[in-house]
Amino acid sequence: MKMHSVDYEIGGREIIGMEVHRVVAPPHKSSIGKFTTKLKETFFPDDPLRQFKGQTSRRKWILGLQYVFPILQWAPNYTFSFLKSDIVSGLTIASLAIPQGISYAKLASLPPIVGLYSSFVPPLVYAVLGSSRDLAVGPVSIASLIMGSMLRQQVSPAKDPVLFLQLAFSSTFFAGLFQASLGFFRLGFIIDFLSKATLIGFMGGAAIIVSLQQLKSLLGITHFTQQMGLVPVLTSVFHTIHQWSWQTILMGCCFLLLLLVARQVSMRRPNLFWVSAGAPLFSVILSTLLVFAFKAQHHGITIIGKLQEGLNPPSWNMLQFHGTYLGLVIKTGIVTGIISLTEGIAVGRTFAALKNYQVDGNKEMMAIGLMNIIGSSTSCYVTTGAFSRSAVNHNAGAKTAVSNIVMSVTVMVTLLFLMPLFQYTPNVVLGAIIVTAVIGLIDIPAAYTIWKIDKFDFLVLLCAFFGVIFISVQLGLTIAVGISVFKILLQVTRPKTVILGNIPGTDIFRNLHHYKETMMVPGFLILSIEAPINFANTTYLKERIVRWVEEYEAQEATKQSNIYFLVIDLSSVSAIDTTGVPLFKDLKKVMEIKGIEVVLVNPVGEVIEKLQGGNETERIKADTFYLTVGEAVAALSSTIKLQSSNNV
Repeated sequence: MKMHSVDYEIGGREIIGMEVHRVVAPPHKSSIGKFTTKLKETFFPDDPLRQFKGQTSRRKWILGLQYVFPILQWAPNYTFSFLKSDIVSGLTIASLAIPQGISYAKLASLPPIVGLYSSFVPPLVYAVLGSSRDLAVGPVSIASLIMGSMLRQQVSPAKDPVLFLQLAFSSTFFAGLFQASLGFFRLGFIIDFLSKATLIGFMGGAAIIVSLQQLKSLLGITHFTQQMGLVPVLTSVFHTIHQWSWQTILMGCCFLLLLLVARQVSMRRPNLFWVSAGAPLFSVILSTLLVFAFKAQHHGITIIGKLQEGLNPPSWNMLQFHGTYLGLVIKTGIVTGIISLTEGIAVGRTFAALKNYQVDGNKEMMAIGLMNIIGSSTSCYVTTGAFSRSAVNHNAGAKTAVSNIVMSVTVMVTLLFLMPLFQYTPNVVLGAIIVTAVIGLIDIPAAYTIWKIDKFDFLVLLCAFFGVIFISVQLGLTIAVGISVFKILLQVTRPKTVILGNIPGTDIFRNLHHYKETMMVPGFLILSIEAPINFANTTYLKERIVRWVEEYEAQEATKQSNIYFLVIDLSSVSAIDTTGVPLFKDLKKVMEIKGIEVVLVNPVGEVIEKLQGGNETERIKADTFYLTVGEAVAALSSTIKLQSSNNV
């Protein structure tokens, strides 16, 4: 059997009847060219300019505009049937966005009208720049909670509402700037440090904290703690029992039950999605009518009060880029920017997969970032794609981002003409809407799955969960990310090495501890390195391999047998650096003292290229390499027999 194509020279010699031919490599680019190409492939695997090559100048301009403004891709093919579907979807998500916008603004300690502005301007921007057909844009609970809690640490929204509003808009600007920069420089891998386990734990903890904060509204408490931890919140609740209002509790329980039932109906019957979507607005209208009819504001039920109607002037003069609070707004912007960006991209990709189309992550980062930059100048705070609204948008049959435009126009009409109608809306109903919205973020089945698959990831999940609940939202997230990074560093610095054994009757070699039928081959110790070799793990690998040999020698001493060959399978080693190359030369020296020969199996192209590079003294000889473990064992077994017969 002959092998007619080999990527790299392994040695022109006979290996168990297989002739490995020498191959003349094609001419390579210069070192600088190769390095530049590798950088591009690493950081820009989906280079958008690639599609422009070979096009005319006019076509390049068209493709460039379509890349920057995705609306130009689908708008020419837009039909009346699409419009009908998008109008229905837009009106449906508007019925959800209006009460949620008011509720989430209060969660961020901002005026309710700011929540409605955040459901008016950003959707228009996203409709032009976004690449998702299903994403419904607006404020979200977690980002609202984080922004409010971080800014309240230094500024009181009650004592200095104007300054608090300025800091919120400034934080939104820096969040958008950070998000757009990630997309422009194609650095989206940064948000990948928020692992699934981290997000599930963080979202679950934040959902509980958000729900506990709503006890102020659900119980009718007038003086409530501004802290976010579980202990301070519960302490405040039970220290203010005398402030509890039975009328508020009764109304809160009734509407909370109504909203939860509507949510369950939509979950069990997806075709009834409109029940859950319309329930918040229905609750707001019904509760407002009840309060107005019975003058409940005079009987222990607090209301929103008079709201400003009309459109605010631009808010760019409120942005602060200097002064005492600059560090606070930058930090708040980055944290809220990462969280909202992660949620928005995850939601967009989820629904894109359901409809079998692609969402460009870098486009989404730029779109979300630019809509927050523009939003900060138009009285908006941090927005992104919300899962609840996007699910309603998807189920309502949205065809394009026009549904966001319809929602935006509906919210604008509300701002212009309908704001006085919300004057008697009770705060308790807004609290019930928030609790219903965030309770779905507690994903117990996903947590249980992580527990079964990876205990370390479950530890990360618990750290995020309890860190958010008992310490603070941002510190809980920081701790979880820190542990996740520590796990990555641990995997890099302590790569996995396993002993391979032979499956009897075959030339297949597998992990000795995973396959019960595998057996050790007498005279051989076969190890597999299952990670790239670099400066961070070279010392560990050398010590670990020597320890494997010593442990195996101790076992074989009782059987009066020796190790003649150390076979190292490199098929899982995808890369090696200059510090890792001398590892095998050092191992050969150590093993020669013990009378053991080191053999390497199946190194990939980059690895063998580096092992055979350098000067003559550093090169690994070609006769040290074999293509498979089976061939190495078969070829070297005859040597063991010969040595055994000589000894006899």
